[in-house]
Amino acid sequence: MSFILKPIDTVENISPEDFTENYLKPRKPLVIKGLTKNWPAREKWTPDYMKQVVGNKVVPLYDNSKADPSKPINAKAAEMPFDEYIDLIMSQPTELRIFFFNIFKQAPQLLDDIILPKDLMGGFLESMPGMFFGGSNSVTFLHYDIDLPHIFHTHFVGRKHIILFENKWKRRLYCLPNATYALEDYDVANPDFEKFPALNGVEGIELFLEHGDTLFMPTGWWHWMKYLSGSYSLSLRAWDASVTRKAASLYNLAVKGGVDSLLKMALKADYAQYREKTAIKWANRALAKGQPK
Repeated sequence: MSFILKPIDTVENISPEDFTENYLKPRKPLVIKGLTKNWPAREKWTPDYMKQVVGNKVVPLYDNSKADPSKPINAKAAEMPFDEYIDLIMSQPTELRIFFFNIFKQAPQLLDDIILPKDLMGGFLESMPGMFFGGSNSVTFLHYDIDLPHIFHTHFVGRKHIILFENKWKRRLYCLPNATYALEDYDVANPDFEKFPALNGVEGIELFLEHGDTLFMPTGWWHWMKYLSGSYSLSLRAWDASVTRKAASLYNLAVKGGVDSLLKMALKADYAQYREKTAIKWANRALAKGQPK
């Protein structure tokens, strides 16, 4: 019993035509190892340099604990000055991570160190690059991005373990109602298939990002990430060209964002129990029907 995980396609470089036909149009993930070779960030963005440009700004931190049903998703677990946090993740294991930090508001000069891959596609949200930091042992729970962008996710300094699933498997992944994330009671890296039988046979992609590698993650793909060493990543986001995808993004933000948060705060544990029971029911039904095939 297991997931069926395949390696990801990996290239050093890729032409716009090849990228569009084989990855963007079919929405297929890809690792591009040489995309950042001309980025100043590839050499400049050392831990010491990041500490220097951001300084002691206090930042919110998140851990691996299951979400509190009474709080909105991504409620912080702690906070710490940024420079002290970098020292922490580079010196010892920790679950603490920084989620979607717009570091460029603090240090706009960092924008000069990256190059948007506009030769590969358009639609980049230039005002919304975000960074993610984590210590070894920190995990990003299984989810897909609520606003459904395409993402170019570049890693720096250390290594990151990533498992991806196409959105068609969401029921078998125990997706919660009104949410873009899954039941948090199983370990994606080592799930209990006896307890969660719908996971058995789910197909995905497994990869490990090294310093300077860029993952192209198409719109709607589920992702689970674990930092294997203290390190950080940059996500560049771009809209999908289709009108229906943009409409789905607005729906997610309104319903799976706003409404879900209101229900969580109003109903607390009762709503959490309802969602978990429903996710299990949906998963078992999808398994019995042989979905998504």
